[in-house]
Amino acid sequence: MTSRLKAVIRQFPILAYFVLAYSISWIGCLVTVGPKFIRGEPIQFADALMMFIPMLAGPSIAGIAMTSLVDGRSGLRNLLSRMTTWRIGARWYVIAVLAPPVLILSVLLALWAMVSPAFAPGFVAMGFLVGLLAGFFEEIGWTGYAFPKMELKLGVLAAAVYLGLLHSTWHVAADYLGSSSALGAHWLPHFFAFMTASMTAMRLLIVWVYCNTRSVFLAQLMHGSSTGFLFILGPADLSPADDTLWYAIYAVVLWVVAAIVVATYGKNLSKPVGSL
Repeated sequence: MTSRLKAVIRQFPILAYFVLAYSISWIGCLVTVGPKFIRGEPIQFADALMMFIPMLAGPSIAGIAMTSLVDGRSGLRNLLSRMTTWRIGARWYVIAVLAPPVLILSVLLALWAMVSPAFAPGFVAMGFLVGLLAGFFEEIGWTGYAFPKMELKLGVLAAAVYLGLLHSTWHVAADYLGSSSALGAHWLPHFFAFMTASMTAMRLLIVWVYCNTRSVFLAQLMHGSSTGFLFILGPADLSPADDTLWYAIYAVVLWVVAAIVVATYGKNLSKPVGSL
């Protein structure tokens, strides 16, 4: 890498991270299933699993590479330290691990009782592995590298919201390739409800946990719980309209919880308002 390119990257460390993370993931997805998608062939579950590899690689590789380039060995040591910070109050573990499934189940059971039995929660055990892998690898970049730098420039709350929007947009390539054929005209509203709205609210909650613990490990657990239990508990065989509906209501519930957190902890998300 030339010294001029290094200088540009160090001048724009946040932009450079997102360009690298998006590029690795999007190019990987296009190489993996792009030819089948162009030929109009159905994207199978095995194809989705193959896309999972570059999706995990993008944020993690970009996070480690950018930390090394911008912050050097001390930055890598700091990243590792935050990834191994686990001696934290039990309540933060309870929030990180249990809040996502409790909220997911609450919405699905309410829809099951009031709208249709089709919304009954499912159970897919593989979701545990999917969640753990997504949480561990992705948060190396999102919370380990990107958020601290965005926090310095934007403040905690704005950084959380922008990171949530960028994180959700990062899913565009994989979600369109994997879901657009099945969802048809519902793809865009489904993406907005599932990825943009719910994921940005969940990002704010992950940032809340991180700001009170400074533990990337807890962010990894919460991300893993969120992704994993959406996969584990998601109802089987919902129509595109019903699938969009449940994610839209789930997003509303997440934003209500996020609003309560902001009202209680303030814009820095790290100390209850009015506390000493």
